[in-house]
Parts: sequence; C-alpha cells; structure tokens
Amino acid sequence: MIKKFLLALIAIPFISFGQTSTNVDKIVAKIDNYYILKSEVETIVERGKQEGQEMNRCQALESLAIQKLLVAKAEIDSVIVDEDMVNGQLDARMQEMIRAYGSEKNIVQQFSKSIETLKSELKSQVREQLTSDKMRNTITENINVTPLEVKNFFNKIPKDSLPIIPTEVVISQIVRLAPVTKAMKDELIERLNGFKKRIELGENFADLAKEFSEDQGSKVQGGDLGWAKRGQMVAEFEASAMTLDSGKLSGIIESDFGFHLIQTLEKRGQEYRARHILLRPDYSRLDLTEPKRFLDSLKNQIEIDSIKFEKAIKLYSEDKSTADAGGIIMNPETGSNWHAVDVTMEPNLYFTVDPMKVGTISATLNYRTPDGKTGMRLIKIKDKKEAHRANMKDDYEKLKNYAMNNKQNEAIEKWFKDAISEVYINIEKEYEACKLFEQ
Repeated sequence: MIKKFLLALIAIPFISFGQTSTNVDKIVAKIDNYYILKSEVETIVERGKQEGQEMNRCQALESLAIQKLLVAKAEIDSVIVDEDMVNGQLDARMQEMIRAYGSEKNIVQQFSKSIETLKSELKSQVREQLTSDKMRNTITENINVTPLEVKNFFNKIPKDSLPIIPTEVVISQIVRLAPVTKAMKDELIERLNGFKKRIELGENFADLAKEFSEDQGSKVQGGDLGWAKRGQMVAEFEASAMTLDSGKLSGIIESDFGFHLIQTLEKRGQEYRARHILLRPDYSRLDLTEPKRFLDSLKNQIEIDSIKFEKAIKLYSEDKSTADAGGIIMNPETGSNWHAVDVTMEPNLYFTVDPMKVGTISATLNYRTPDGKTGMRLIKIKDKKEAHRANMKDDYEKLKNYAMNNKQNEAIEKWFKDAISEVYINIEKEYEACKLFEQ
C-alpha cells in the first residue's frame, strides 16, 4: 500500500477540535515517540468522504503513520522547521477557521475552548505537517534528471499509454476596474476616523483590528504586520509608517489595498514594525457601466487598427500584476504562461477561451482580481497548443517533471525501507490486518 502515498505530498487534513468520547479517542499506533489516535483516523476517513475521496481506515492510518515516521526521523536527524514558518501557517489556518465560522467568538462557542487553547493545539499539528514536508524535501532535494534520463523514461512508456496533454493557451488581458465612488470612500474614512477616536480615548488597537480589519493576513494578530524593510510595503503605507513616532496613529491612508489606520510600534534603522486596520470598498456594489463602455470602445479601435492590443495594455490596463508583463496572465500553479483549457480553468473563462483562435480578442468580460476588486476585461489568445499525446518536442518540461517524480519516488521508497528498520513501530491489534508499510 505504501507506494500509493509516496509521490504526492501527504495531504493530511488538520484534525478537528471537536470533543470525542473516550472509546473513540484511544491510541491505535505508536511510531517512535509519536502516537496516533483513533479519532485522527476517523477524522481523515470522514474528511475524505466529504471531499469525494474515499479512503478506508487502513489507508488513513498509513497516511498518518507515514507522517509520524517522517517527523520521528526528522527529530533523529535534527531537521527543524523555522518558527516563523510555523507561526505563518498557524495564522493562515486560524484565518480559514474565522472565515468558516464568521468570528473568533463563534469558534470559541463551537469548540468550548479559548482561542489561545485552540491555537496551541493547532500549532503542534502545523509543526508536524511542516516537519514531515521538510524531511521529505531533504530526501529529494539533490535529485535531478538529465536529458538522457528524460528520454529513456519517455521511451519506456508504451505509446498508447502516453498521457493526453490538454489544449493550452497563453492569454493576455486589458483590465478596467470599477471606480470607487467618493461617497463610498468618505464612508470608509469616516469609519476609520471613528476607530482612531476610540483608540485615543483608551480602546485597544488590537481588539478593534481583530473585530473590524479586512486584512485577513494580520487581523488575527491584532493588525500586527511584523517587521518590514524599507521598500517591502506599498509606498503610501510605508511613507506613513516610517515617519510616525512609535505608538503614534496615522491619518487615514489610501492605497491599492484600501484605506488604512496605521500605528507604528517600533523602528530600527531601515526596518519598522507596524499594525493597521484595513477597510476595503464593497466592490460588489460598484457600477461596471463605465469600464464596460470603455473596453467596448477600445475593442472597436483595436479592430479597425487604430491601436494595437499590446499598446493598449500599456496605456489603459489597470491590473498592475499583468500590465507590466505585456498583459500576460501567469499560471500560478506552474509558474509558466501556459494555461490548460480543461476543468481546472474557471468555467466562464473556459467557455470563452475554448473556441478562440490565436490573435482573436474576446467580448468584454466580467472580471474579479485576485484581491477581490471587480471590473471588466478583454482577453487575447497569444498562443495555443491543441490537445495531443505527450511528445519530447512539445512537452519536454512536463516529461521532465514526470521523470523527476519517478526518480524521487524511488529515493523515498528506499528511504522508507531503511527508516522502518530504525524506528520503533507498534500497531494495535485492531489494525494489524492493515499490513502497514508493505511495498
């Protein structure tokens, strides 16, 4: 069964904090100094059902045992994860919970535990996951494949078993954002000025940030952004934070992210630590009439050759993340400019892109930026590769990744064989039939 778990990262969900009865929450396995509870096994099985990925109890136990084995060996080999990374992942997980339950108060009511207790319990889970990931990386970090190895790997695959590579496209875009009205800006500024007065009258900045800030990345820490170097934050924010004396409050600062009330906590040389309360416009209330009118007119100009699409990007696109790259949308999953036209693509974009040919421009489309702003966009197909069976000429990088995964899999498999003989493993009788770690 073990081969099934080697290639992919061990995606064990974080165990819930629900209270469990004594007969369920018992030890079912021990890997060195690490225990596996029956409740953990059941949680993974149930989570798999919810996500449409059936996993039986033996598979769930083995996935947990593999993680514990990696962590146990990491301890033996002195593989340690960075504390800042643990805290960062912990904060991200807490933010997910806040979004899911609506507020910290709701979380406390749901689990009958304080936020501090929940964070402490979750932190150990986060640390284990990061440690197992790092241990896995130490096993494979020096593995590479040569062009000859890629070729040999490709040649060993039966022709009728070669994977089908879906249609892929390179997309460029021109984006116009819905304008934020003066009334909406004034409303946000008034709210932040209200918070400022409350703080000046003695209320706690962190408490207000936790309750009202719309920066999901910092509100859990009371708006604390940690230490930042000059040039790390957006210019408007940094200019205010760097000029404030420690403990002082800023005026209301507008940036691309929204409106900020800032308090500088500490400064040392070219570094500073600040916290903020961020309010953002309700983009769902904004009128898209103007950006649609603008892009409809611009498309007409492009079609009669009054202006080139590429020049229009430089002059008019309001999406900074793509405008400086010629409008090209990067694929965040692969880091390349190619996007697979398949079920992984957002449905509206899929149905627009699928019939388009290279050089064609779409109608004006509704658009939401990664940070939630609303607007409209025109897209152009810069390049396109039709669906085909994988081949060395067109798909070398993909085949290289397949060959790399195969080689890494072999290394991890060997590592497990050695590690199993070095670490104490005890499985309760209830699960002995699972035959864990068999090749």
